[in-house]
Amino acid sequence: MNRLADYDLEEIKQIVTAQFGQPAYRAKQLYAHITRFNDYDEMSDLPRAFRDALKVDYDAHALKIEKKFVSVDGTVKYLYRLGDGNVIEGALMTQSYGNTLCVSTQVGCRMGCAFCASGIGGLVRNLTAGEILSQVLCVNRDQGGSVEKRAITNVVLMGSGEPLDNYDEVTKFIRLLSNKDGLNISERNISLSTCGLVDKVYRLADEGYGVTLTFSLHASNDESRREVMPIAKKYSLSELIPSAKYYFEKTGRRVIFEYTMIKGVNMNHFDAKRLSELLKGFPAHVNLIMLNPVKEKNVKGCTKEEADRFMKKLNEMGVSATIRKSKGADVGGACGQLRRSYIADGNKDE
Repeated sequence: MNRLADYDLEEIKQIVTAQFGQPAYRAKQLYAHITRFNDYDEMSDLPRAFRDALKVDYDAHALKIEKKFVSVDGTVKYLYRLGDGNVIEGALMTQSYGNTLCVSTQVGCRMGCAFCASGIGGLVRNLTAGEILSQVLCVNRDQGGSVEKRAITNVVLMGSGEPLDNYDEVTKFIRLLSNKDGLNISERNISLSTCGLVDKVYRLADEGYGVTLTFSLHASNDESRREVMPIAKKYSLSELIPSAKYYFEKTGRRVIFEYTMIKGVNMNHFDAKRLSELLKGFPAHVNLIMLNPVKEKNVKGCTKEEADRFMKKLNEMGVSATIRKSKGADVGGACGQLRRSYIADGNKDE
């Protein structure tokens, strides 16, 4: 079944006029309903015969909210049921500057990072642009938002999956999300996190995208990085760092490096020194991340005191670095915890 959310306004116009013989102005009406995450029964300004015909070939919704978990810090973890029965996760975080929604881009992930739950079980399939977009649309509605007054101000592509491994659908999602006819969320308010698929980073820059790009670094040298991130066997730091610099030069957007602190692996004096050398003369920022628990993983996190000491070392060496506040860990919604989930007995998150 086709999904209405997969199409932009021009594509909707073609469907409305060429396939269904409706006047062109109906396209804008239909697109407004898609953006509001309305069901067919709510599209009362469209003729019933037209709606009935649409139902045959097009799902009004690409997914539905299966369950919500609310953290003690106010973070909401969402489980979404896709049309094929798969379940994906996301998290809504309330912050001083607005509400940020973390979205998934794949069902599962094939990157296999040592500390991340998303890759457990491997990659099932890519999400379509409409399935990614629908996570934003349905949560915006669920939180009482509208097109005119959004409940979501920022979107981060940091849920399950490697966004650049699903390049075409993810970039279409960015265009749909930032389009003035849709939710119109600026690319400056969209962050994309990547393990470092270098060729796709260059492509993203060359094709004129201006999202905030964050690199999952997690080690200061290739040997350590290969131990925690299999993708490092394909792309070395000598390739990754120049691609980050190229993205900055093309877009003018400061690049962020994510660095999960793993006890006994990547937090000593030499790690700090190597990081300072890698990022020297480059306007980048390092987000230090406290390792969040994932029961299937054997890596260990550090104490807050150890994290503070490592951050201080980096700062003293001229590296812009802060410890990122973890949110939603108690409901499995924090960094590294989102995964492909299935629901058993209607209420169990497995």
